[in-house]
Amino acid sequence: MADLLIELFSEEIPARMQARARADLKRLVTEGLVQAGLTYAGAGAFSTPRRLTLAVEGLTDHSPTTREERKGPRTDAPEKALEGFLRSTGLTRDQLEARDDKKGQVWFATITHQGRPAADIVAEVLEDAIRNFPWPKSMRWGAGSLRWVRPLHSILCILTDEAGATTVDLDIDGITAGNTTRGHRFMAPDAFTVSNFDDYAAKLRRARVMLDAEERESEIRQQSENLAFARGWQVVPDDALLSEVAGLVEWPVALMGVIEDRFLTLPPEVLQTSMKEHQKFFSALNPKSGRIEGFITVANIETPDDGATILAGNQRVLAARLSDAAFFYENDLREAKSGMTAWADGLNSVTFHNKLGSQSDRIARIASLAREIAPLVGADPDHAERAARLAKLDLRSAMVGEFPELQGTMGRYYALEAGEPAQIADTARDHYSPLGPSDEVPTAPVSVAVALADKIDTLTGFWAIGEKPTGSKDPFALRRAALGVIRLLMGSGKKIPTSDLSDLAFTANLYDLVKSRKAQFLAGEHDGGQIWDSGIDVWVGPGDNDFLKRTKQEIRNLAEAAELKLDILSDRLPSLSAFKADLLSFLHDRLKVYLRDQGIRHDIIDAVLAQDGSDDLVQVVNRATALNAMLTTADGQNLTQGLKRASNILTQAEEKDGVEYSFGADPKFAETDEERALFTALDTAEPGIKTAMKNEDFPAAMSAIAALRAPIDAFFEAVQVNTDSQVVRRNRLNLLSRIREAGRQIADFTKIEG
Repeated sequence: MADLLIELFSEEIPARMQARARADLKRLVTEGLVQAGLTYAGAGAFSTPRRLTLAVEGLTDHSPTTREERKGPRTDAPEKALEGFLRSTGLTRDQLEARDDKKGQVWFATITHQGRPAADIVAEVLEDAIRNFPWPKSMRWGAGSLRWVRPLHSILCILTDEAGATTVDLDIDGITAGNTTRGHRFMAPDAFTVSNFDDYAAKLRRARVMLDAEERESEIRQQSENLAFARGWQVVPDDALLSEVAGLVEWPVALMGVIEDRFLTLPPEVLQTSMKEHQKFFSALNPKSGRIEGFITVANIETPDDGATILAGNQRVLAARLSDAAFFYENDLREAKSGMTAWADGLNSVTFHNKLGSQSDRIARIASLAREIAPLVGADPDHAERAARLAKLDLRSAMVGEFPELQGTMGRYYALEAGEPAQIADTARDHYSPLGPSDEVPTAPVSVAVALADKIDTLTGFWAIGEKPTGSKDPFALRRAALGVIRLLMGSGKKIPTSDLSDLAFTANLYDLVKSRKAQFLAGEHDGGQIWDSGIDVWVGPGDNDFLKRTKQEIRNLAEAAELKLDILSDRLPSLSAFKADLLSFLHDRLKVYLRDQGIRHDIIDAVLAQDGSDDLVQVVNRATALNAMLTTADGQNLTQGLKRASNILTQAEEKDGVEYSFGADPKFAETDEERALFTALDTAEPGIKTAMKNEDFPAAMSAIAALRAPIDAFFEAVQVNTDSQVVRRNRLNLLSRIREAGRQIADFTKIEG
């Protein structure tokens, strides 16, 4: 057994690539070694800005000799077939063996693969890994053909066993593998030799290099917290920044600075974002004032003046950056005080999508939707519409232009500056949420209304133009929008069928398309961009909702004003119902992912989705949760088997007889006590299930149907359904129909596995 140590030493590797590179190096090398016949006990990968390292323990020193038997052509096959077989095996005719087979005698070849030393295999595997390394971006330098993320300086590759360390013989474009490496670029630049991983790690540490990225993160966190504690401050946590900074330094030295007083009036989010994005600084919060008053920078070197010169330079650069931010903020505040009309006008020239109009068009749609959704979530319609019209105006602000990640956050500040109420201002910040599965969900009714309108408009708009997610591609983040709709509905607990939301949103999209003179998109290739009066009805449905009626009339008015003809057949205009069904299916797919994360199996979700009312996602979740809880009990599991058995017997009988057994079960034809007991149990359970489902008391419905477990089990134990008496048989099949219908009130139990 031997230990393998590999180090690929280069110019600085971008921090964002290091974690993936560690994993790729480990995967490529270990998989290559195993495929070549070697085994190992364990492996660990490490990285610093200038090196990728892999340590493999317990590597076998030799691959085994193996024998492979390969079947060839028949012995009387044409000569050409035999020659091809010999070429593929590398053998001669006298080395083949003729054996009896089903169709006569067949040639067999026995190929011996000789074992190879580990050093030869390592050299071959490592060269292949280096030459085919999957960097997101790579470069060539000099006259060689090798590509690497940055110029590769040296390769360390040694095998260590009881006899000592041996350098693997490897040369890649003039870079010869050796047993030397270098320490910190400035504090210990000289080369030194190593004999194994422990020796390597210890000497690197003496040469001011922390090899383990997790250790560097821990060191940065500890130093930063100590500096902040000494001032009575707190470091604002930022795990992503911590990981990035740990990939920028080999020997972290944290230094603390103070933000100048003239910048402390900037919003904390501006300070934090500017320092993070431009300087990679951590923010320090003064808990007494509640403001960010300091910063922590991480140097890569120890200096005689304890970092004073470094800190002074960083202070100057930070002052310049924050001066820019203050300039942007002050100009934005002046625009906010004047009502933000210039921003609103400016969004007319910002395209949201070439088939869905401008950002201004989209805001108008969202505002209309938010007004209609508001009563459904307990919000004031006027407030919801006003909030929707203001929520995205900060997209034209200078600050968001500099820091796009502050969209919404700055909108809240500007809305407050404009004199808007807090609930409307908060919506600018909250309506983008939730952005992911762990993001906080807004709870204020106005924010919920606008957030739902925003996401539903996104989904229906892109659905209408055929831009749906395909495979792993989702350029418009529609999966995230769908999950956002689900989490918003779950958080509000409101019963809002998604068909109602999509009705409103699809109609608003059609209105906007006509308004922007893009009717030809809907009509196909007709000259003049024609739209049809009957086509409007096909698109938006009967229009029972006042909003739909009003919007349809506005569409007609707009079309007439635009001189668009309304007298052509509408067979090419897609139906709203088809879009709604497709979109609902997409929402169901995302709901399955969401519920699986909550511990609910996919078959339980499918069983619930097969029932009516599946467009009420809150109801679906409540039903699935109650059904899942029931199925964790023995009664629930046995009841499911009984319901599935009843359904299977009934389905087979109906297919055989060509009739539906759905009524007419009469206890007077019951011949056994078990039959009569089942009639009695159903008479009790059916109204209980019906009442509970009507009241949406799903746990009560589960309890009511669970009471059928014992009588159903007893019935199947004692009774033969397909008896010789046709009267009794029909009666028993109709009794099974009552069992099936009792289950169908809750879920399609045939979809539940097991």
